[in-house]
Amino acid sequence: MKKANTRSIHYFLIKYFSISILIPTIILSIIGTKIIYNQVINRAEMKTISDLNSAKEIYSNKISSIEVIARLTSLRGFIISSLLENKADTLQKELQTTLNTEKLDIFTIVNKKGIVVCRGRNFLSRGDTLLNDRFFQKVLKSGESFSGTDVISREELEKESPELVKNAIMKIIPTPKSKERKDSVESMGMILKTAVPVFDRNKNLVGVLIAGVLLNRNYELLHKIKEIVHEKEIYKGKEIGTETIFYKDLRISTNVKNLDGSYAIGTLVSEEVYNQTIEKGERWTGDAFVVNAWYISAYEPIKDIEGKVIGMLYVGLLKQPFNDILASTILIFLGVAVIVLVIIYFVAIMLSNRITAPLRQLEDVAKKFTEGDYKSEFTISKAPREVKSLAIALNHMAEEVEREKNELEEWADKMEVKVQERTSELKKIHGQLFRSEKLASIGKLAAGVAHEINNPLTGILTNASLLLEDLNVGDTKRDDVQVIVNETIRCREIVKRLLDFARQTKPQKSLTNINILIDNIVLLVRNQASFRNVNIERYFADDLPDIMVDRDQIQQVFINFILNASDAMPKGGDIKILSRVIENGEYIEVRFSDNGTGISEDDKHKIFDPFFTTKESGTGLGLSISYGIIEQHGGTINVESELGKGTSFIVLLPIKPIAE
Repeated sequence: MKKANTRSIHYFLIKYFSISILIPTIILSIIGTKIIYNQVINRAEMKTISDLNSAKEIYSNKISSIEVIARLTSLRGFIISSLLENKADTLQKELQTTLNTEKLDIFTIVNKKGIVVCRGRNFLSRGDTLLNDRFFQKVLKSGESFSGTDVISREELEKESPELVKNAIMKIIPTPKSKERKDSVESMGMILKTAVPVFDRNKNLVGVLIAGVLLNRNYELLHKIKEIVHEKEIYKGKEIGTETIFYKDLRISTNVKNLDGSYAIGTLVSEEVYNQTIEKGERWTGDAFVVNAWYISAYEPIKDIEGKVIGMLYVGLLKQPFNDILASTILIFLGVAVIVLVIIYFVAIMLSNRITAPLRQLEDVAKKFTEGDYKSEFTISKAPREVKSLAIALNHMAEEVEREKNELEEWADKMEVKVQERTSELKKIHGQLFRSEKLASIGKLAAGVAHEINNPLTGILTNASLLLEDLNVGDTKRDDVQVIVNETIRCREIVKRLLDFARQTKPQKSLTNINILIDNIVLLVRNQASFRNVNIERYFADDLPDIMVDRDQIQQVFINFILNASDAMPKGGDIKILSRVIENGEYIEVRFSDNGTGISEDDKHKIFDPFFTTKESGTGLGLSISYGIIEQHGGTINVESELGKGTSFIVLLPIKPIAE
């Protein structure tokens, strides 16, 4: 038998309406997005190429400005006469002045035989020959100036200035898509260079003046390009435009920065760009991941005076602004599509409601019944007879179920109240009995302690006080005796507090810093013999607030925990004390942890009972009294322990004072 389709007419109407509009909307969105993307990227690439042309013009103008400086210098009669007379010292002063004023890196004059007469940067470096220099050779042959980009070796830079060598040398840093290089350090220098002839009065060539600017680690030219081309635009904290000068595939000058803010000097370009721009000598444009961001990039080959590609000039536009524009466009398309779908959806609902309204009304009421709502009465005016009969039957069934439900809930409420009352009474009786037994035990012990200890304490205090009076002020034993007096007084106070606790005496609270209190306790106990092999580590929260506690009572509790920890480590060990604020700033947690013998599971349930102890000489009262003190402060004590691994006592004290 074929299974009946359980889906409603309402479902099919919405489904077919949605499909009829969704598919065309998706197709139009994809086509529109593609068109807009192509337009945005094309415009961005055109802008990048325009910026690259501007950068090339600035690059060429820089070469021309160097040539102008060299030409003007070569026409000076003083320079010509000094060259003819071979006055190197006079030439050096003039060349150095112009070099510093015009921010040149190389300013060298040679005679017509190619012998260096003077270098503006290095007076001692002269007499060598530049006869093989290509710029010199072209000037010598044509008698005209030649300017362009050149690459010179480390040895030639060394002759000009050791500082230039330092700027030129850089470590090669491979990038994921760069071409593999065997060398790890580059020492060649790429320079903007010009060579102009020097003529005497008879128009005879007497020498050549060579000027240049080293591009390695030279950021002045790139800053100028950025100011003119990109106007220092910033987008979301990042510079819109970047510029770089490459020697072959190596960044020798750039304003691209690494993540740490340093310039990405020494990094390599991708192999794809290298093959097209350096190997083929063609411009490359497209998307490129430059160091740490995507840019719409353009690379132009830089050629020497013989037409050989020696480097690249790069200009890039940050791609993120264009991606954001594209994302906004896509969101608009999606928004329109969603709005259209919503409209179609509501139209489908309206149409389907006209067709299936009676059945949907009946379905909604049935769902309410299944959810426990039996009070909904409904009528259907425009519906078939069978549907009306079903509605009447459902109404009748709902009334019966509601009546039975109310009776059952009423009976359950009565039973719940009785159980709660009985449980509350039992808890109250149990708590009263337990508290009474505990207080009775502590009261008996307190009386015995007061009788047995007060007299010896009085004797100790009296003799210690007399001994203190007999010691001179500068005596080294005086501080120790003072400690005896103070601690004896405190012992007497503890006995008094024990009696007060048995009588439910309220704590004498004052504003106290728990960290300082613990520090004082550690100073007190660490000199005892039992703590010679015990290391006490403190981990205190700096933001711990002062709270209202009875200092003596809390000190008694903390000392009890520290002494118990020491007793659990007869051969020594570590005690760790931690303080911090927990539970949304409502409590201070103080944790005392040791790596001693630990407590068994059976004993953990008894350790706070009065007179329970596992020590041969113990009284079994310390933890019971401690529990009562912390309870009177509105706090709690918990214990975590494992045999052979250690024990932790966790004290929680409220930061806000409890109502008393």
